[in-house]
Amino acid sequence: MKLITENRQARHEYFIEETYQTGIVLEGSEVKSIRQGSVNLKDSFCLIANGEVFVKNMHIAVYDKSGAYNTRDSKRDRKLLLHKSEINRLIGKIGEKGYALIPLEVYFEGSLCKVKIGLCKGKHVFDKKVTLKERDIKRSMEREIKNY
Repeated sequence: MKLITENRQARHEYFIEETYQTGIVLEGSEVKSIRQGSVNLKDSFCLIANGEVFVKNMHIAVYDKSGAYNTRDSKRDRKLLLHKSEINRLIGKIGEKGYALIPLEVYFEGSLCKVKIGLCKGKHVFDKKVTLKERDIKRSMEREIKNY
């Protein structure tokens, strides 16, 4: 597994309850651009429409060596590949208040490009402060142990 990019902001903004590995429908030039690392997951989210899952606002830069005929939008909606039973389960979960589908990682497994999506619940401001406080305490403990 070769990790290309990770959505670190999502780990700060949401509690991740479940994760799913999905395939993604791409064009050849988009795959080449992803292999170069020209992908950004910031502000991206998933939407379920007509029994299909789409990722929105995922930026994949236009491949610079592609021909003049490649006029695709870099932030177009891309279809994610999931089993029907998983989609039905996600539809039920997202119907609850506060849940969202957020792409967490883009990586290659063998020669296939995969996207890890998470079923997430939003954090409140005080939850974010508690997580930062715990992280700082953990860092200081590790620093003290190292210096001891």
